Amino acid sequence: MRAIFVQIKCQMGQAYKVASLAQDEIEELSELYSTSGQYDLLAKFYLSADQDTGLFVTERVQTLPGVADTYTLIAFNAFVGG
Repeated sequence: MRAIFVQIKCQMGQAYKVASLAQDEIEELSELYSTSGQYDLLAKFYLSADQDTGLFVTERVQTLPGVADTYTLIAFNAFVGG
């Protein structure tokens, strides 16, 4: 499994609706945060090694009603504090 982070810009007034739809419809979703700034939501997804990142984002995330734009970050390593 590998992690990707997707910043999601929503249409005006749609952030909570988009968040609810993402939680209900995308099983790969691990965490979802509302954020301030240019994007409204920050989502963390875990994809299988053979899953196409671009296809996943364009077909599963960008097609949610209320999504206006996305920005994807691919994670290389996780560093855990301790």
